[in-house]
Amino acid sequence: MDDAFKDVPPTTLADLLGREQVMDIGIRPLWDSPRIAGPAYTVRCEPGDNLMLHAAIYRAEPGSVVVVESGDVEYALAGGNVCAVAQRRGIAAFVLDGVIRDLGEVREAGFPVFSRGVVPIPGAKEKIGELGVPARVGGVLVHPGDIVVADEEGVVVTPAARQDEVLRAALAKLAKEAGESLDAWEEQHRSRIEQALRERGFTG
Repeated sequence: MDDAFKDVPPTTLADLLGREQVMDIGIRPLWDSPRIAGPAYTVRCEPGDNLMLHAAIYRAEPGSVVVVESGDVEYALAGGNVCAVAQRRGIAAFVLDGVIRDLGEVREAGFPVFSRGVVPIPGAKEKIGELGVPARVGGVLVHPGDIVVADEEGVVVTPAARQDEVLRAALAKLAKEAGESLDAWEEQHRSRIEQALRERGFTG
């Protein structure tokens, strides 16, 4: 099921789910990584502290997307070795409302990270946060097991309870679009736009 979401672009999911399930534009891929998809393993770190993310890499199941709320861009949540260990343990990606360091190492290893950027100074490892609880990341409340899909277009979260329904709708939408020529799309699009203009009194 989770693997099937890799075939669905975030744009398609956004059309189906709406704005509230789309992370804000600050959560971006840090390198040209492939699309990732997987169930969320949620983490809440205290600002300036990365202890709980470092704990999470030993607890998340293979295939998981580790999703972290931190509220901090002054201190790195992870570096090259943490990302390498996460990758070795089968974690699909990090999606972080925060920053990392050692981007060159992370890029060279091919580990997907979506975050707010890079800073060279590491966070502390002193404060207990939470694992496996709802986390607000990029403006989206992510629950454990929600399906996270991310690529260069952005990050979209499908609620776990709706994943079957959303996947069916997304695949149907993609199949319809694949069978539609640009000429047919343009004809329908122009008709829709002209109708919208007329209804709003535009006569130009």
